[in-house]
Amino acid sequence: QVQLVESGGGLVQAGGSLSLSCAASGRTFQLLFVAWFRQAPGKERDFVAAITSGDSRTLYADSAKGRFTISRDNAKNTVNLHLNSLKPEDTAVYYCAGSYYTSNAYSADKYAYWGQGTQVTVAS
Repeated sequence: QVQLVESGGGLVQAGGSLSLSCAASGRTFQLLFVAWFRQAPGKERDFVAAITSGDSRTLYADSAKGRFTISRDNAKNTVNLHLNSLKPEDTAVYYCAGSYYTSNAYSADKYAYWGQGTQVTVAS
C-alpha cells in the first residue's frame, strides 16, 4: 500500500513561483511512477507532469512545458513539482498520483494511488 501526501500549495501573484512536494510511504517508492494532475472548479482532472521510476525521465503537458519542473528524490521518498511563471489559469487543486504500471501516463484512470491534493491559487 502506498500513501501520498502533498504539501506546498498556497496563494501567489501571477508570475510568481511555488514548489509542491509529494511525500510517499512504502519501501518500493523507487519503483513508483509518479505524476501530478490538477483540477480546477467545474473542470476535469488534467495531467500536468510525470516522472518515471527507473531513469527519472520526465513528461509534461503542453501547458507545463518550460514553466514547471518535476523531480524525484528516492532517498527521501519525495517527488517535487516546481512551478514558475504562474498564471491565473494555473489555479487548481494539484494532486500527486502513483502507479507501478505505466501504460498511459496521461490518464488519471491509470493511477491507483492518490494524495488528498493541495490548493494553488494564482492572483492576477
